[in-house]
Amino acid sequence: MIVRQVPWSDVEATTLREAQRVEVEARYGTPDSEPGPAPSADDITAFFVAYDDSGVPLGCGGLRELPGNEAEVKRMFVMPAHRGTGVSRAILLELELFGRERGWSRLLLETGDRQPDAVRFYEREGFTRIPNFAYYADSEHSLCYEKSLFAVDPASEISCEGCQ
Repeated sequence: MIVRQVPWSDVEATTLREAQRVEVEARYGTPDSEPGPAPSADDITAFFVAYDDSGVPLGCGGLRELPGNEAEVKRMFVMPAHRGTGVSRAILLELELFGRERGWSRLLLETGDRQPDAVRFYEREGFTRIPNFAYYADSEHSLCYEKSLFAVDPASEISCEGCQ
């Protein structure tokens, strides 16, 4: 498997995002379940597609840069036939690497209460639940998460006199 950064307008990226929207519509019963502005070429900083060894697109994910040295994960999706094979993890690792290379402090994301598979995935990958933020603050179906992009050394938090 290979994960590549592609333009937002990439045909395969567009096809994957359309499949994601169809699935979300089926889960929530509405084509308009996005609490905030839908991501677009104007506000997505980076978009990635995972491919199998023969070049078939398997999944995607992007980042929307936010104020405060952080970014929001947007449009994470893996084709159903390829779930559980490491595709989502490979995409997320690329998103995290991209963020670290830019010096961003954390990634935020929103998923929905009718997406327990996504919730399990993000929690397994080290995201922790936070209060709903920004456009999601009043959304009854939104669940928001964060993950620090830089490990904190607990020893560096300890101060004492005479420590060497």
